[in-house]
Amino acid sequence: MTKTPGSLYAAMATAEMVTWTGLIIAMIARYGFGYEGELFFVAGLSHGIIFIAYCITAVVVGMNQRWGFGTIAVALVAAIPPYATLPFDRWLVARNKLEGSWRLEDSGDPRDSRLVDRWLRFWLRHPAWFFVVIVLGMAAVLTVLLLLGSPTEWGNR
Repeated sequence: MTKTPGSLYAAMATAEMVTWTGLIIAMIARYGFGYEGELFFVAGLSHGIIFIAYCITAVVVGMNQRWGFGTIAVALVAAIPPYATLPFDRWLVARNKLEGSWRLEDSGDPRDSRLVDRWLRFWLRHPAWFFVVIVLGMAAVLTVLLLLGSPTEWGNR
């Protein structure tokens, strides 16, 4: 677990932008120069993994920081266009939405008694297990997506 929710979010937003760069380079190589090597698969897979990890991070950090549903939704949508996580990250920082620590204990706030908050605290107190569950979930999602094939092929089935 990172020291703060803000540092985890910033790391994942940066990783998402880095893998976007790799994917864009791979697309230019493939579609602009006819390169048919493994670069496109590797760049696409790495971006897919980081995209899913960023989305999970945005939800977990958003819940921890008590962002509203709309803010969490915008965080998820920001992962779709290339580099949109950067201005969204700056927006979050400017509004102090990444300040604070992990909510590991019940603070006495009435919202802490909600089931979703209790589950969040449970998983945050057990980060190794949380990581295992997330990795297994991501593996399941990626397996299904790889079985479905390229998104350009989905409409052709």
